[in-house]
Amino acid sequence: MHIIKSNLFEKFPELLFGFSTKHGGVSPEPFCLNLGLNTNDEHENVFANRKLFFDAIGINEDEVSFQKQIHSATVKYSHSPKHHGECDALITDRTRNFLAVSVADCVPVFLYEPVKKIIAGVHSGWKGSEGKILTLSVKEMKEKFGADTSQMLAYIGPCISAKNYEVGAEVAELFDEKFVIRSGEKFYLDLKKQNYSQLIECGVHSDNIEISEHCTFDEKDLLHSYRRDRERSGRMFGVIGMLF
Repeated sequence: MHIIKSNLFEKFPELLFGFSTKHGGVSPEPFCLNLGLNTNDEHENVFANRKLFFDAIGINEDEVSFQKQIHSATVKYSHSPKHHGECDALITDRTRNFLAVSVADCVPVFLYEPVKKIIAGVHSGWKGSEGKILTLSVKEMKEKFGADTSQMLAYIGPCISAKNYEVGAEVAELFDEKFVIRSGEKFYLDLKKQNYSQLIECGVHSDNIEISEHCTFDEKDLLHSYRRDRERSGRMFGVIGMLF
C-alpha cells in the first residue's frame, strides 16, 4: 500500500499523518483503494478498504472523526471520534482523535500547532476557498485554544493542479486575479496558491508550510480524481492525529 507522508510532520513523533492513494484496496478497477461511501463502489468494499488503510497507518476506525463535506465554510470542534455531520473542517485538542478529510481533487490542508497541541483537517474546494474556510479554521484555533500561528505547521496535500482546473468566468471573478490563469476564453484556478496565501496572511511562516507536488488529475495510476473520472472516481483520505 502506497501512503503519502509529510516531511514536515514526520519531525514530530507525537503526530500521526497519512494520505491514502489508489494502491492496496479490494475494490475492482477503477475504485481500487476507494475510501468514500458516496461513490458507485460497493459499501462492503469501502469498509474493507478503510480497515486496510487504518491498519496500515496504525489506528482503529473507532478512533477517527469523520465529516460530511458539503463545500461549506463550516468549522467544527471534535471532542471525540465520531461522525460530526455537515462541515468541511474539524479541529481538536484531543489525543487518539484522528481527523479524516476526504479528497478527490479539492485542496486538503492539515494543521498542527505543536506548543498548544492543536490539529485541524480542512477540505477546501473552490467554494470553501472563496469562503476562506482555512482562515476561519486558523482563527478558531487561535481564539479557542490560544494557538500561535508563528509556531503552526501546515501541509497542503494532493489536489488538482491549476492547469487542469478549468472554471467558468462566474467562478473566476470571485477570486483575486493572481489566483486565476487566463488562456484565451478559458479560466483556470490555482487553489493551492490561494490556500497558501491564506496561511501566509494568517501569520503562518512560509518555512512551516509544505505543499504536495502531487496532482490528482494527472496521476491516474496513483490518485483518484472526480474531475477526471466523474462517477468512476473513488475517494482518498488524509488523516491527522496526535498519538500522545
